[in-house]
Amino acid sequence: MEKIRFGLIGSGWRAEFFIRIAKAIPEQFELTHVLIRDREKGEAFSKKFGVSVVNSVDELMESHPDYVVLSIKRGVVSDYLVELFKKGIPVLCETPPAETVESLEELWDQAKKYDAKIQVAEQYFVQPLYAAWLKIIQDGALGEIGNINLSALHGYHGISIIRKVLNIGFENCTIYGKRFTFDVTDTYGREGMIFDGEISSCRRDRLTFEFDNGKVAFFDFSDPAQYHSFIRTRQLTVQGVRGEIDDLTVRYLTSENIPVTQELNRIDLGKYNNQQWSHLGIMLGEQFLYKSPFTNARLNDDEIAVATCMLLMGEYLATGKEFYSLKEALQDTYISLMMEEALRHPNQEIRSSTQKWALE
Repeated sequence: MEKIRFGLIGSGWRAEFFIRIAKAIPEQFELTHVLIRDREKGEAFSKKFGVSVVNSVDELMESHPDYVVLSIKRGVVSDYLVELFKKGIPVLCETPPAETVESLEELWDQAKKYDAKIQVAEQYFVQPLYAAWLKIIQDGALGEIGNINLSALHGYHGISIIRKVLNIGFENCTIYGKRFTFDVTDTYGREGMIFDGEISSCRRDRLTFEFDNGKVAFFDFSDPAQYHSFIRTRQLTVQGVRGEIDDLTVRYLTSENIPVTQELNRIDLGKYNNQQWSHLGIMLGEQFLYKSPFTNARLNDDEIAVATCMLLMGEYLATGKEFYSLKEALQDTYISLMMEEALRHPNQEIRSSTQKWALE
């Protein structure tokens, strides 16, 4: 595949990922311009990150990027998307596409109206560990999956993994649960480690999703501790008819019904006197479940996943093969909105309903 040239709209924490990726893998990605409408803010951003900044969509498109990455605040993403749709600009949307059911429906109508070329950069299912877990499931080692307990991801990210693990299409579900609040000592944040012993209040959401096909998801997330804490773990358990995944431990039956227990083995370069630094892959026994597409790049897992979405966007434009469609993104966001509704009504059952994008 030829080098992917992309424009970027946004200047927040997540937008910086795309800049780092372009600089880390210049043979695969080229950032043409960054769009920041505020001229003064754009000049400061350009100086800080060493990138070309423009102030309008028309300026952004003068260099003819293959596609535009949209990485802006959730509340204004829909308006930007429609503007890009109208101009016929292919877009990789980093954030959830909208924040109300009505705006999800309107976005679907607009995407159809303008025959939009859009994919969504929902990156977790292509993170190394999640990709390895999904490979085990898709290979059938666990048999038919019946339930998942996920305590690692919030909102639509969690819903995306739940639907992929359980192989849920657009089935409806009943949701119920409750939000709790607990104190936790801060240990690190986006800026690095913290040692002052400050205590923060942390929400913990626990919900059950009962899908109409009989499959069940147990959702448990502490916000923000599970993303930024050394003393709050992340957990995943998936149970199938013939085995289970329990974090890094995999238990399954052979064709002769002999029980086997194995551990996932992560292979990284740059440890124990190895002079390189990069992620190679994840193995189960002799088999690679996952290999990084960027074996020599100095990227963390989330950057690997975002870069993978960028590659897949290029493939989508070349072949039409979708990797995370607007339809999937709308469904995951919709179910996450229903989850929030359930949290506003503790322990009451909330029912999802079939939305227009699921019918087409």
